[in-house]
Amino acid sequence: MGEVEVTQPAQSSTAPPPHTGMPTMPSVPPQQGRPTAPTPPDKRRTAFAEGLDQLRSAATTEPGRLRIIGAVLALLVVAFGGVTAWQVTDRAAAADDVLHSSQPLSSDAADIYRSLADANTAASSGFLAGRAESGVNRVRYEKGIRTAAEKLVNAAANSDPDSPSAAAISKLNRLLPEYKGLVEQARTYNRQGFPVGGAYLRYANEKMQQEMLPAAEDLYKKENQRLSDDYDDATPYPWAAIALGVLALAALAWAQHRNYRRTNRVLNHGLVAATATATVVLLWLVVGHSVARASLNDSYDHGVRSLNVLHDARIASLKARGNENLTLVSRGAETKKVGEETYDAYDYDFQQDMDTLGKGLALAEGLADDDAGEQPVTAAVGNMTEWKKRHSAARAEDENGEYQAALDKVIGAKGTTGECFDSVDTNLATALKHETTEFKTAAGDGLDAMSGLSIGAAVLAVLGAAGAVLGIGRRLSEYR
Repeated sequence: MGEVEVTQPAQSSTAPPPHTGMPTMPSVPPQQGRPTAPTPPDKRRTAFAEGLDQLRSAATTEPGRLRIIGAVLALLVVAFGGVTAWQVTDRAAAADDVLHSSQPLSSDAADIYRSLADANTAASSGFLAGRAESGVNRVRYEKGIRTAAEKLVNAAANSDPDSPSAAAISKLNRLLPEYKGLVEQARTYNRQGFPVGGAYLRYANEKMQQEMLPAAEDLYKKENQRLSDDYDDATPYPWAAIALGVLALAALAWAQHRNYRRTNRVLNHGLVAATATATVVLLWLVVGHSVARASLNDSYDHGVRSLNVLHDARIASLKARGNENLTLVSRGAETKKVGEETYDAYDYDFQQDMDTLGKGLALAEGLADDDAGEQPVTAAVGNMTEWKKRHSAARAEDENGEYQAALDKVIGAKGTTGECFDSVDTNLATALKHETTEFKTAAGDGLDAMSGLSIGAAVLAVLGAAGAVLGIGRRLSEYR
């Protein structure tokens, strides 16, 4: 048999990779046309970070450190002057409001109350006189109404439309014509001899006592609160400005000490000038505000408090006089039961008003700080004591059925309770005038103590900052 030749396929010249025991991944050719992700650029640094780096770099050299110190010193001195000017301006504005706005408006509110009560008292006195009503009572009544109307106009002009005071002013402006109409009707019927006149007068008095005087009292309290708020704004120490002043002086002292240690030079004229101006501003601020605060507190303790007490006492005397007159007008028609006892309503209110008057006069005597303020109050106490005696005599006559005798002791020509009331009112008016002068003097001194401080602080702060910069600049010139 012939031999069959078997041929083997040719082996590749490249030997297969040795077996490593790990599966091999097939080679995948790269795909053509697919874009690759770009490398993100470096994030841009903020201006603050760059500035901080520059600051760190500058701080590594002495000239750089000096420039930083000069900038910080100038900034501190300017900030001290600016905060001082701001806080002093606010306190001076509040002190000016105390003197020229809130206290006068508070007094106007008290005058509204007093004028209304005075008009009511004059109306009842004129009613008792009947056809023999004197022109004095009529003039007094018209003056009270006119004064109240004028003060209401002034209060409305100086109050915000949406303020709490505006509501009370609006109410009084609405009630005042209604009250006048009732009084005129009472006077007309009384002159004609109709008893219904007394009912109209009592209705007018009720409107006054239950609606008008409470509204006036509410206005008075709101204006007093406004005055207290202005005092609270004017008197606190400017602690922020004082703290900045101390900090600025400490920084200036440190800078000069540092300069001395590096140069052995005792003084740097620019830094000394900056220190001097900062010291002047700080002393001016502390001393000036302390004087202003003391004067404002004095104006409150010996002015506003006395005025409030005297206003209350004068109002109590007016209410007492009105109730005394109405006791004779009503002739027992109005009664009040207290516990088991029944009293004439108006006479009972008279006694309450006299107690209020007595307490107010005692307090006013204690608040008076000189003879000129104490003397009229002491005289008013004597008038009140005599008034009580004469009132008791008049009540005794009325209760014994001697109406005309009682009337003569109240509104007669001589030795009447009306004389005592007039003396009390006159003496209290004198005391109020004196205390108003005391208030204006003390509050004016407080305002004057702060005058010029805000502008002076700003100017001196600028000069101090310039001195600090020039002082550091002189030191920098040595490196050039």
